[in-house]
Amino acid sequence: MAEKSRTVASGLDTPRESRKRWLPRLRPNPDAFGSATENFARFMGTPQFLFYMTVFVAVWLAFNSWAPEEWRFDSAAIGFTLLTLMLSLQASYAAPLLLLAQNRQDDRDRVSLQQDRQRAERNLSDTEYLTREIAELRIALREVATRDFVRSELRSVLEELLESPDGQESPTQRKPKRRVSDTTAVLPKIPPRRDSQ
Repeated sequence: MAEKSRTVASGLDTPRESRKRWLPRLRPNPDAFGSATENFARFMGTPQFLFYMTVFVAVWLAFNSWAPEEWRFDSAAIGFTLLTLMLSLQASYAAPLLLLAQNRQDDRDRVSLQQDRQRAERNLSDTEYLTREIAELRIALREVATRDFVRSELRSVLEELLESPDGQESPTQRKPKRRVSDTTAVLPKIPPRRDSQ
């Protein structure tokens, strides 16, 4: 018998075996329960709920006031105690349901705010990237030949072609030199090409 008590006493380093439960443990689905409470909380905030509650209380009071004495279940003499208890019970359940619905809404708002923050950060990084790209394009465009530069180069090549083969211009072909920045100058016109039909 002493050995048996020693084995029980020395078992502190091992976990106890779980006892069998008489009733199964209640584990409701939190999402389904939360969704149901939110729907009920939303319904409690509607005019329909107030109307139905008013009709229920009016029927209760009318029945317990004017029904035959043996049919009444709540006495008007003691102030409709059962109705008061039912309304108190409804209020005691309504408050936690409303708080649960509000907590779930706060969680949704927190997730939405976090997603908005992440979206704003992505937009900011995209905007900064596009700004850098536009700046690089502007720098690259400074090195590209402009229309005026190409026209001036074409004019100088044309003038070289119009020079005589001995290196001097003929008096009939001599034209005043145009400035490079002259944007109103027009190149010789080429007759339009006629497509064969």
